[in-house]
Amino acid sequence: MAPPHIRFESDERLVLRFDDLDADYKDFYYTIIHCDAYWTPTNLQPFEYIDGFNEDMIRDYSRSINTVVPYTQYFMEFPSFNLRPRISGNYILKVYLNGNPDDVVFTRRFMVYEQQVAVEGDVRQATLVMYRDTHQQLSFSISTLNYYISNPGQDMKLVITQNGRWDNAIIGIQPRMIQGNRFIYDHEQELLFEAGNEFRHFDIRSLRFLSERLGEISSSPRHWEVFLLNDPVRRNRRYTSEGDLNGKFNIENVDYQDDMLESDYAWVYFSLPMNAPVDNASVHVMGALTNWNLTRDNEMVYNSRQRKYETSLFLKQGYYNYQYAVLEDGSSKARMDDTEGNYSEAENDYSIFVYHKQPGTLYDRLISIRHMNSGARQINRH
Repeated sequence: MAPPHIRFESDERLVLRFDDLDADYKDFYYTIIHCDAYWTPTNLQPFEYIDGFNEDMIRDYSRSINTVVPYTQYFMEFPSFNLRPRISGNYILKVYLNGNPDDVVFTRRFMVYEQQVAVEGDVRQATLVMYRDTHQQLSFSISTLNYYISNPGQDMKLVITQNGRWDNAIIGIQPRMIQGNRFIYDHEQELLFEAGNEFRHFDIRSLRFLSERLGEISSSPRHWEVFLLNDPVRRNRRYTSEGDLNGKFNIENVDYQDDMLESDYAWVYFSLPMNAPVDNASVHVMGALTNWNLTRDNEMVYNSRQRKYETSLFLKQGYYNYQYAVLEDGSSKARMDDTEGNYSEAENDYSIFVYHKQPGTLYDRLISIRHMNSGARQINRH
């Protein structure tokens, strides 16, 4: 569940696993694309950011074992001997078929970071009274040490995320104060996040019995079906502290030995009772289980007869976190207040990404990453 971040010029590796539900053998290839701080592909040529070949083949695979839904699992570690990042920054890993880059199967984001500057800070209760019960406020400083930044206001970029989400990221923030080589960010409003709530969860590590939050499990010759209990709207309820994975999931199976190859797939049915549909907005299941995306694939449909939102996702056995997000028409930022509520006591992970575009260069170096947790009130270093 560690974030897809590797330190530049280190021995750290990322592991990519994915299942092909056609359950046959295919020739999958991959390449990487360098992006700026905001995930727009840069104008760099591949040889400027790739050390080795421009593409490589994913060679390792295994077949599922005694599952109702057969699949072939492909596996690789990155960087590989044949393909390595030459510079730091944001990257998109693109997987495609038969050596044809236009036949894209999926993409994933990852980051290659340096440790050039030091970041210290914490998460605290909002200073302004109007946000004190519903928001969390970040305060931090960046010390450049011996690293030279000639024009910080123009050349240094910051991105701050909550629980791995990018739809509500804070970007473009400028320091409130500069003391020598130390940049101080302690804004009262610009560094506020809606606190949200603890994540909901369900456990399908076994399909033999009903765990908490499961209403029914059924099987057919083609697949499993899991019906979750109705999820209540949690707005205006008393906050309850509950340990969670902050939106992540684990692929696990308690009935067999091999989590990766003996875990089955199931249609998981979600339902959120509401007296009426939300005006001018859509409701989505959100979390790492949907790659934090807000698309039609995870959009819920309002059932007017039963007065509830419904949808289903095809998921592999494991332990999952999720929330219900509302996306207003024309917006790209989800809100949780209608469905989950906002409670300043909620435990959240925050990440601060510091980028620098050196004069005369065409790309954003990622010169530091720091993680903070609202419960720990401290920085967790890579």
